[in-house]
Amino acid sequence: MSKEIRIAMLGMIEGNGHPYSWSAIINGYNPDEMAKCPYAGIPKYLGGQPLETVRIPGARVTHVWTDDPADAPKVAAASLIEHVVAKPEDVIGHVDAAVIATDDGNDHVRRARPFIEAGLPVFIDKPMAINLPDLRQFIQWQRETGRILSNSGMRYAPEIPEVAARKDELGDLRWITSFTCKTWERYGIHALEAVQPVVGPGFESVQTNNRAGSDIVHVVHRSGVQLTLPAIHDAYGSFGGVHLYGTKGQIAVTLRDTYNAFRGQLVAFVEFLKTGKRQYPFDETIELMSVIIAGIRSREQGGRVVKVSEILAEIG
Repeated sequence: MSKEIRIAMLGMIEGNGHPYSWSAIINGYNPDEMAKCPYAGIPKYLGGQPLETVRIPGARVTHVWTDDPADAPKVAAASLIEHVVAKPEDVIGHVDAAVIATDDGNDHVRRARPFIEAGLPVFIDKPMAINLPDLRQFIQWQRETGRILSNSGMRYAPEIPEVAARKDELGDLRWITSFTCKTWERYGIHALEAVQPVVGPGFESVQTNNRAGSDIVHVVHRSGVQLTLPAIHDAYGSFGGVHLYGTKGQIAVTLRDTYNAFRGQLVAFVEFLKTGKRQYPFDETIELMSVIIAGIRSREQGGRVVKVSEILAEIG
């Protein structure tokens, strides 16, 4: 890799402004151009930081491509990206890594394939894969290359380590609720991965209670802790509500520090590019995707309790 890691930011679909935000967190940004960003929350949380601190040293987003060609120059102007490309594959040979910045877990294999097959390390926006064939493909690629990373920024929410440090106040942990807006397919991973660092791997079963506009997903962990993960499509104002209940007490927190959650996520990716070392095993990503897939299967099968081991066995 070059001294400064060159990153391509690829893809932008409706409802997801990561090319603006992630690129700005890495590169810095132009406040006047960022004010035009169609996702109002992005300039708001970027603007909450001293402008000179918004940067990740040692890396730079140098190329951008978006699904709508009209969007890429706007992202480039806002997030200080030098090159807009006509096709995503045009970045091959000019960058050290690629980011697939879309959150459609049914379309990531198609988008990532050219870059993985070209030998580039790739970061996949959450959720990595929400169907079994695509998850199998990513597992195969990971075994062959070891250069795939995917997670939710909520894994890095600064409020979560603070909660984990207070676990002794709870006694024995019994129940966790973790709330998300939007759909289970698209945002369920936010609710799940926010609390996975608290309980660790070992999810056993998943059951989805579905009604129009929502999925309430019940997950059981091998420790005996039960998790309720509501995905209420239009409840944007309640995103990030986490509540832990134990035999001695309870702790409620709202994950509000979006900037530092995303920055922690991107710093971890840059460190992965520099050192090849990941902060947690890829097997945990496989398990998390299996929980998401089990939630979908439970909903499709009328609320059947789906064992995570069932999904893992089908992955092979």
